[in-house]
Amino acid sequence: MSATERFDCHYCKDSLLGNKYVMKEDTQYCTKCYESLFSNCCDACTLPIGCNSKDLSYKDRHWHEQCFKCAKCSRSLVEKAFAAKEDQLLCTECYSHEYSSKCTTCKKTIMPGSRKMEYKGSSWHETCFQCHRCQQPMGTKSFIPKDTGYFCVPCFEKQFAYQCCACKKAITTGGVTYQEKPWHRDCFLCIGCKKPLSGQRFTSRENFPYCLDCFSNLYAKKCVGCTKPITSLAGAKYISFEERQWHSECFTCTLCCVSLVGRGFLTQRDDILCTDCGREK
Repeated sequence: MSATERFDCHYCKDSLLGNKYVMKEDTQYCTKCYESLFSNCCDACTLPIGCNSKDLSYKDRHWHEQCFKCAKCSRSLVEKAFAAKEDQLLCTECYSHEYSSKCTTCKKTIMPGSRKMEYKGSSWHETCFQCHRCQQPMGTKSFIPKDTGYFCVPCFEKQFAYQCCACKKAITTGGVTYQEKPWHRDCFLCIGCKKPLSGQRFTSRENFPYCLDCFSNLYAKKCVGCTKPITSLAGAKYISFEERQWHSECFTCTLCCVSLVGRGFLTQRDDILCTDCGREK
């Protein structure tokens, strides 16, 4: 047989005619050389994984098919779901028993891959996380914790929430109290201008709340000098004389404008005069 007709192992040069061989990158090898050169070692038994065995791999690790087992119960993991923990491969049952969280309601294991709910360190099966009042699963809906239970929003509002005396809807967060009645912050408004009063100074008249500006404009006495409202709500001082009122800074002589606060004065018709200007007139 000529050299061009020979079919030899690329490595050991033994003839491959009539023998098993393996092709790798368009090059032929006898099985012995192939296993010596290229076979992976089994992670479990450390022996080479030969040409006649399946090579099962996971994250650069390799196993014989018969060695690919759960590290805890030794059941085969071939074509089965498994989980890895600290370099060990575990079947889902063993992994769940060892590492998975337990449902707070039914106390059973929450299997890997199943939907679960978590809140403040506790876990539930999705169907076990139920409203304490209506017993319906809450899933991903909003809920409100109360004491040791959890409530869907409609049930919480029915059982616990105050009703705003303005809009009659439930107050679920925040709120203010005025005259022993609950209000939403956004509903507690000045009866005059409708501006929010929450966090602001206000007063009332006939049980209706008013901001300081509206109350002053509607009910406060007007200064004779500047015609603006006089209110003590903001700490303003004023002078009162013969049913007329002035801001302290507006109580001045009509002619010379000197302040009359703490001084004697004279009246001439509607005018208020200092004693000097009064004598001159």
